[in-house]
Amino acid sequence: MPEAELPNEPAFTIVSSFVRERNVLFAMANFSDLYVEYYLHLKDNKIGMDPRADDLLKTTLAAFSLHCVSRPRNEVLAWTINFQDPLLNLFLGGDTEIGSVVGRAFTENVKEAEENVFYQEVAKGNKPIHRSVVPFEGNDPLAAVEAFYAMSEQRPARFFRLDTETFAIISAHPDYDEEWFRDLTEDDLRVLSVTEQVNPLETRIVKWECGCNQKRILQALEPVWRQSSDELFLGEELIEVNCPRCAGKYRISKEMMEAYDEGLKEKGE
Repeated sequence: MPEAELPNEPAFTIVSSFVRERNVLFAMANFSDLYVEYYLHLKDNKIGMDPRADDLLKTTLAAFSLHCVSRPRNEVLAWTINFQDPLLNLFLGGDTEIGSVVGRAFTENVKEAEENVFYQEVAKGNKPIHRSVVPFEGNDPLAAVEAFYAMSEQRPARFFRLDTETFAIISAHPDYDEEWFRDLTEDDLRVLSVTEQVNPLETRIVKWECGCNQKRILQALEPVWRQSSDELFLGEELIEVNCPRCAGKYRISKEMMEAYDEGLKEKGE
């Protein structure tokens, strides 16, 4: 008899809802499943994380995921958040069509500046990339995202950390109840479905996925290889390259680059 197929693991999902009469969008989720994927990625790539950078990245990853599920399904988004204390950059990337999110922390070669800055890039199909630059104060990533909403999205949003791995977003729509929005507490959010008219809108999958692979890394290195192979390898036969989006590690040899370059030349590229 053929072996019975094991059921697929349930995907991590986030439900977006509309709170009637208050005119706000609401989403809340426990991100433990997504954090498991993140930590497996760190383990597989032998990536060490400073505890503070790790907490900042996880918090921002939750906020970024909640932001993505509130956006149209045809956007590719990227956040870069520069903190001066601690001195680091956080990068988050996502594709709202497939539900992928990814991120990493940069703690080396980060430039000192007079203020923290939040950068966003949004691409929609063949349209020009839309860029936003928003300064913010402090070292709370949720406050940074709220500042971004206020200045760039031109509508307020509030982000809540309800426990270690549970986060929520409330974002305003036209004619929202400003007083209710301002006074909302974490305890209010926990019973929102009981005290308010909460209508589910849609459920979206969220998954840790970068999309990087060896071919894409070779493609990125190709221009440098053609200009100066010695400059790329610095006398070594093997180099280790990190994906700029997820810090995934790839070991690239001269032989790999030669074969890839030869294949392009055969195609006339």
